[in-house]
Amino acid sequence: MIKASKESLTILTDIVLPGETNPLGNLFGGELLARMDRACSIAARRHSRRIVVTASVNHVAFNKVVPVGSVVTIEAKVSRAFKSSMEIYVDVWSEDRESQERSKVNEGIYTFVAVDTTGTPVRVPQIQPETALEKERFEGALRRKQLSLILSGKMKPQEATELKALFA
Repeated sequence: MIKASKESLTILTDIVLPGETNPLGNLFGGELLARMDRACSIAARRHSRRIVVTASVNHVAFNKVVPVGSVVTIEAKVSRAFKSSMEIYVDVWSEDRESQERSKVNEGIYTFVAVDTTGTPVRVPQIQPETALEKERFEGALRRKQLSLILSGKMKPQEATELKALFA
């Protein structure tokens, strides 16, 4: 089975409260990571229709602070599915209180694995990217996976054909 990436789209919107901020009045990084993890989990579950577990947080970029009172919108979508794992790309937006303009403040890449009730990994549907951004993220996912496998010692560098193509 092949599914469109957009079928997993998850959007969470919330406000930053004083108890979620540091002494400078900005959202704690850990609080934002938890929100991102929840959104990615829902996206992975929507795609796989299975129990999912966080396997790794592959990348997080804290590009801008998020002040108390900000409206934060988190958009997560499966960018690529492998055998039982899924890469989920997440974008974080903050809305200006006065102008209501949105600006991207953070992004991340998470990996989730679909499992059965005993915790054994199970197959997931493949992804068919449609938009230019979905296609870009889909292609990059294989390179990111190969790099992760090399760094963990599960793949030899010479076997990483997608990565080697970048340097050839």
